[in-house]
Amino acid sequence: MSTSHHVLITGAARGIGAAIAHTLAQADMHLTLLGRDASVLQALAESLPGQGRKQVVCADVSDAAAMQHAVQAAVQTFGPLHVLVNNAGQAVSASIDQTDPTIWQQMLAVNLSGVYHGIHAALPSLRSTATAQDPARIINIASTAGLQGYPHVSAYVAAKHGVVGLTRALALELARQHITVNAVCPGYTETDIVHQAVADLQQKTGKTDAEVRAMLAARNPQKRMVQPDEVAQTVLWLCQRGSAAINGQAIAIDGGELAG
Repeated sequence: MSTSHHVLITGAARGIGAAIAHTLAQADMHLTLLGRDASVLQALAESLPGQGRKQVVCADVSDAAAMQHAVQAAVQTFGPLHVLVNNAGQAVSASIDQTDPTIWQQMLAVNLSGVYHGIHAALPSLRSTATAQDPARIINIASTAGLQGYPHVSAYVAAKHGVVGLTRALALELARQHITVNAVCPGYTETDIVHQAVADLQQKTGKTDAEVRAMLAARNPQKRMVQPDEVAQTVLWLCQRGSAAINGQAIAIDGGELAG
């Protein structure tokens, strides 16, 4: 994957998305940072290292028409896409009894339909750059919740399982078109989503911040949270020529949580 390639990252403003942006910027890739908060995205763009160009495009991934317009704008400025990183996501913690239709639809709209909208909008551009020697890449940021169940986040788990299923289906469908499709599945990662999960669990259990964090980290055999940069390094690898044969995989970054 050439450093001159154009990468679009959804949910780029913070957390894993911002870490991916920093890591790919260091590799001198041209970046389109997509999200809903223009000021935060612009500040990030101005802080990024590297020789590649950076631009900001605002859109809600759950809005199909907005994503079509966003991709068109990105391509008009920096040329066709070589990589799409579907990172945007949300998590709401609720028992199944408290998971009303609004929560259910929100989780599917952002975490699953948002991935579909990104792919659907970007595919024509990705096809135009894909070659047998240098495939175009679709990288979906899923979760270990796409590979196993967790209580009190059933809608999120269902959506992330959908992302893994979509990844596997499209890997087969697009392979002959020289496009690889993979999912990256982090465990509990030091992001705003986990910070909110900690706050929710504190309220529900009466435990302290440290106790809740220890409880979440206990799932990881390394007894720690995954760091956003560790996820970003995996995304960088999936962008490189040496990973061209990696296709249809759901790569867990979890310290071994799913090994047992």
